[in-house]
Amino acid sequence: MNLLADALSWLADPSHWQGSGGIPLRIGQHLLLTALALVIASIIALPAGALLGRTRSGGAVIGAVAGSARALSTIGVLTLVGLWLGIGIGPPLVALVVLAVPSLLAGAYSGVQSVSGEVTAASRAIGMSSAQVIRRVELPLALPVIVGGARAAALQVVATATLAAYTADVGLGRYLFTGLKTQDYGQMLAGSILVILLAIILELAFAALQRLAARHAAPHSTPALSSRRTSS
Repeated sequence: MNLLADALSWLADPSHWQGSGGIPLRIGQHLLLTALALVIASIIALPAGALLGRTRSGGAVIGAVAGSARALSTIGVLTLVGLWLGIGIGPPLVALVVLAVPSLLAGAYSGVQSVSGEVTAASRAIGMSSAQVIRRVELPLALPVIVGGARAAALQVVATATLAAYTADVGLGRYLFTGLKTQDYGQMLAGSILVILLAIILELAFAALQRLAARHAAPHSTPALSSRRTSS
């Protein structure tokens, strides 16, 4: 109980909310690192997952890649890349991208693969080109699952981004490392509380985005099927 009181006292100290090491700046760094890792991982994983999902092949490859990447130790990857690139933001960014890719890859693959072949065929039957089918039918229908993959990746990355302080003076992890070094466990718990709050906020935001995507996807499956029933 005293430790919690120390953490709350640390958070209530106005000096910890100001300056170059203040909480607002650390939160901004933490979120920026999380967003950057997710964007880079999305550029790598989403096109590959969507392509494999559309061809309905490569499920074993997706499973192997996702399983292997999840089995990797993030701190191990961070250490190896740190030895290669040196101190800085590069090593944690690489480690976080590796962490985010499996969920994004699996989400894109599962989302596109789950689109009914009947819906795709009906869309082509009413005169849609392949590009229109992808843009107006397949991607909107796959979007809730894709967002679900991004949701899982975001939670993993925002929690693990604390390790960025291992090689760079950025993010909320600095409070954990500094607190451990100085035996200021109230500071460590305060940093942990801030990370937990960020994770909860991201979870709520992505949950709302996933519900919005599901509502947006619903109308896209009806017109094509209706047109097919009308023509038959």
